[in-house]
Amino acid sequence: MTGTLYLCATPIGNLEDMTFRAIRTLREVNIIAAEDTRRTRKLLAHFDIHTPLIRFDEHCKISVGEKILARLAAGESVAVVSDAGLPAISDPGAELVRSAIDAGLTVCPIPGANAALSALICSGLDTARFMFVGFPPKSKKNRRELLQRLATVDATLIFYEAPHRLKNFLSEAAEVFGARQATLARELTKIHEEFLRGTLTELSKKISEPLGEFVIVVEGASSAEVVAPTENISEAVERLTASGLDKKSAMREVARQFNVSRREIYNALLKEEIQ
Repeated sequence: MTGTLYLCATPIGNLEDMTFRAIRTLREVNIIAAEDTRRTRKLLAHFDIHTPLIRFDEHCKISVGEKILARLAAGESVAVVSDAGLPAISDPGAELVRSAIDAGLTVCPIPGANAALSALICSGLDTARFMFVGFPPKSKKNRRELLQRLATVDATLIFYEAPHRLKNFLSEAAEVFGARQATLARELTKIHEEFLRGTLTELSKKISEPLGEFVIVVEGASSAEVVAPTENISEAVERLTASGLDKKSAMREVARQFNVSRREIYNALLKEEIQ
């Protein structure tokens, strides 16, 4: 018999959001793997949980991950927690889950608080179709390329962003997406919880020196912005170069229109040349 890897949600601010099942699971497993042991130790103390705790973060995920898999294979059960919310979302738990599945081990979710979905349901934007993007790249160039690829996605977009990069992100998103509606969710479930709503440009002007943790929910592309390509990649590049664009710029524009990376455009052109 092998053990079970439990992915255990923890509160994103308000401790009352901890579930009875989560408390019981954390008491019953053999060990808890935490992104920040100091922060998790305070949580465990609050709920009178005395299960052994080990550090499992980005810096030690490979070595500690191997030890966790060995313990699971030996029949022990392990709970993984992140600093807040659901583990395996924007944290090293995702790789551990893949490794556990590849090894034929059991993975079990212990649901609970989640910042992205909490922001979405209070945003007032479409909840029928949405895409979780997570943290955008830190590089301005890479961030802009990502936004351009998302410009034709007809689903509500959910981002995380650090306070010191928030204003720049909102300004860049406004340049790429235009006057779309958005909601800033700040300090969710905490004392200073706040929702700011408006266009991306309006929100960028409201934010001066942002403090706290933010989730940004952005309206998806309208039907007018979602244009299905009627030509293949090679034809699209040829059309733009014939109009006067250099090949590099043409490839960049086609990548935006087809909502793919420039690398994919390059590979597609190369494939067509070989054929």
